[in-house]
Amino acid sequence: MKITYHGHSVIAIQLADGTNLLFDPFITGNPLTDLVVEDVKTDYILVTHGHSDHVGDMIPIAKKCDATIIGMVELCAFAEKNGVKKTHGMNIGGKFDFPFGRIKMVHAQHSSGYEVDGQMLYLGEPAGFILQAEGKTIYLAGDTSNFGDMALFGEAFAIDVAFLPIGDNFTMGPNEAASAAKRLKAKQVVPIHYNTFPLIKQDPQAFATLLPAGVAKVMAVGESFTL
Repeated sequence: MKITYHGHSVIAIQLADGTNLLFDPFITGNPLTDLVVEDVKTDYILVTHGHSDHVGDMIPIAKKCDATIIGMVELCAFAEKNGVKKTHGMNIGGKFDFPFGRIKMVHAQHSSGYEVDGQMLYLGEPAGFILQAEGKTIYLAGDTSNFGDMALFGEAFAIDVAFLPIGDNFTMGPNEAASAAKRLKAKQVVPIHYNTFPLIKQDPQAFATLLPAGVAKVMAVGESFTL
């Protein structure tokens, strides 16, 4: 599989059969991303929670690409009410075998809401995703703090890559993310959700020094690697 980082929490995964997954598609208004909504091609859109910097452009991309949105049931209901034809609602602790692989939805400690016409709509609990495909396991934590149950994820799954937020203020910061990485026992850890706004300014290289040599993988926007 080919994994590409597109700034903030936007991750694209292309599988060997050509299936494309896009996580937390915050493109419009994202000063760091290299993506343009009109050029995005994807088959599935996976959204961890309802904040605008994660929901992003899920609705126009889903409509343009005829893509399936995977997320909390409330978030999927919101997408359907806004004209998206294909969704797959899930909830914490559940898993489902899709054509591309297995998705397990796991707990995240955060909040989740989306503002429409000055009103905050509840879009379900925040979550993380554990993707198992092509013999690999990827953990996308979404926005979260460090919490003890991450150790259970590390025991239950041999995690090849974990994407962890390090921005602080809204999520865990570098020290907490380093602690989470140790709980998860991931072979590689990619920091995300930093430097997009002044409140989440961080040095990812400093974060990398908190982990054993070779574990942290700091990615430039637009950079890809093959797993």
